[in-house]
Amino acid sequence: MKRPLSVILLLLLYFTGCNKTDNPKLSGIDTINNLLYGEGPYYAIGLNFSTAEKVSTLKDPGPDITLENDGTLINLILQTDMGLNAFNLMGEYADAASSQQAFNNLTSPVVTEWADWAFSIKPDQVWIYRSGTEHYAKIRIISTISETRNSRDYAECTFEWVYQPDGTLTFPGK
Repeated sequence: MKRPLSVILLLLLYFTGCNKTDNPKLSGIDTINNLLYGEGPYYAIGLNFSTAEKVSTLKDPGPDITLENDGTLINLILQTDMGLNAFNLMGEYADAASSQQAFNNLTSPVVTEWADWAFSIKPDQVWIYRSGTEHYAKIRIISTISETRNSRDYAECTFEWVYQPDGTLTFPGK
């Protein structure tokens, strides 16, 4: 009796395990900020598009993008530490509905110039990001916060993103 029960349990575990699919998350809405953690070395938390996770700047692989403030409480900056011009501003829009529509319709952008960072990010902008491995993400800025917190310039950005893992600049439309 024990043997048939063991066989049935093993078969059940095998078949339930085979139904799992590990499809990576290719889009989402996330918020990052410029807080520093640790006691040395210090680190920040950013977003890694290929893993769809918020990760430490000390992790390998680290984040694709992190957020910084230029010290004036005016300009927020999306940056990368890969040493590659990685950002292109596709457009600035009057409101959330217009930026959402432009973001959704952005399926095959043509980018001729790349910048070191996404400087002076604001709500209702749409950006293209290029990774060091020539993979792309489109980013729609939803909201930003820039203020002084605990005697430090604080920056926060909420954004919608879609990652293109196949190395093309072709995104799915909505």
